[in-house]
Amino acid sequence: MWKHLKKWLGFGTVIKENEEDLMKKFLVVGLGNIGDKYHNTRHNIGFKILDYLAKKEEATFETVKLGDVTTTIKVKGRTLILLKPSTYMNLSGKAVKYWLEKEKIPLSNLLVITDDLNLPFGTLRLKTKGSDGGHNGLKDIQDKLQTTKYNRFRFGISDAFSKGRQVDYVLGEWNEEENSKLDERLETSAELVKSFALAGVNNTMNQFNGK
Repeated sequence: MWKHLKKWLGFGTVIKENEEDLMKKFLVVGLGNIGDKYHNTRHNIGFKILDYLAKKEEATFETVKLGDVTTTIKVKGRTLILLKPSTYMNLSGKAVKYWLEKEKIPLSNLLVITDDLNLPFGTLRLKTKGSDGGHNGLKDIQDKLQTTKYNRFRFGISDAFSKGRQVDYVLGEWNEEENSKLDERLETSAELVKSFALAGVNNTMNQFNGK
């Protein structure tokens, strides 16, 4: 009887529509450290990609709980929420978990953007799961979400540093050659993020990985 009553009252339709709306909402998290001194460093490429995408889509960031979040970005029926955690890199998981739960976004619709020393400069790689690879931001996200199965977009920063200079390198600013190529890489990165929401993770991996 309750089944028929729900149908008559339209509850089933509402629930279905709400579920469909949630599947069209995405949380895109760029990892980085807050503060002007980190603004143009290699380690902050996650922030930089989100800044580029927000500007392109004419969205603005607001400082709210645990980070800077954009006003809603609409892309062909999909809703993108961009998050730059204010927790510092090593505690990023707290912000990611909070905003996933607050916006009721399924884990499959999470995309985390980070730098990667193991990839040549500007190389893009999207994966659906994996280890933290020694990256403290990913390590904390894995700890807070209790899973390694979440989408991550790695942007190559290369490993062109001498022994014992890794920290100085990742927290250093882009060199002249890298800066000259950065705008094109940011444009492609922005297209990857939108493709993730529109075409799905598998199609996006096929189109962008290694480019």
